[in-house]
Amino acid sequence: MPTKSDSRQRRKRRIRKHVNGDAERPRLTVFRSSKHIYAQVVDDSSHQSLVAVSTLSKGISGELGDKDKSARAAIVGKAIAEACKSKGITKVVFDRNGYAYHGRVKTLAESAREAGLEF
Repeated sequence: MPTKSDSRQRRKRRIRKHVNGDAERPRLTVFRSSKHIYAQVVDDSSHQSLVAVSTLSKGISGELGDKDKSARAAIVGKAIAEACKSKGITKVVFDRNGYAYHGRVKTLAESAREAGLEF
């Protein structure tokens, strides 16, 4: 019987067949662990990570305090949008990385949209 992780990896491969980032519209990918959430913007044509932000990033870790995980995801979403704007990136393709578009993943995506990122 496949584990929860195996099932997510299968969903991830299925999604990645269709979701691709390029220089014009890089891919915003999300990874969540039990404690932290990570977001990075990737240009798949040149295989480079353009921007990366997580709850462990230096500028953000001070803001987090004892907020819950959803509030931390919202802060990371806002921070990734600001980092993208500073690099001149306005449009991205969202890659939920096999996770359900729900909870922390949805909160991160919505806060990135509110901060001006288009996807």
